[in-house]
Amino acid sequence: MENSIQKEKKEFKNNPDFNFKPTDAFVSASWIALLVGMVSYCIGLWNADMWLNEKGYYFTILLFGLFSVVSVQKSVRDRQEGVPVSDMYYGISWFTTLASITLLTVGLWNADLELSEKGFYGMSFMLSLFAAIAVQKNTRDIQLIEKREAAS
Repeated sequence: MENSIQKEKKEFKNNPDFNFKPTDAFVSASWIALLVGMVSYCIGLWNADMWLNEKGYYFTILLFGLFSVVSVQKSVRDRQEGVPVSDMYYGISWFTTLASITLLTVGLWNADLELSEKGFYGMSFMLSLFAAIAVQKNTRDIQLIEKREAAS
């Protein structure tokens, strides 16, 4: 059974009929969403009436979350393409992603901020995470297509 799964993964990776290449519009939209999410989150922090250690906490959560979702996307994609990924790394990637969202939620829940500010940070954070996944996916898709075209 394991050999059939490996064979299916190799067929998926090498299937020339399946075009992975994202459109330029989607690539641009993904990068714009990532930049808008990150920049708006950081501008909000810059202008916030918080102690510097609070700003550092929220900024660190943003970086932690972005790294975590890129790791999740990479792990999922590697498994899909038949690249070995340990269960431990895969699990840690998911755990850290959920941990970053939980830490932001707990921080905002207990923060002395207006509800609109809390919503702003939550939405810009989630936009950034989603966009980071899309940018990573697009990068992998483009690299795969270019590699395939170079081999032809």
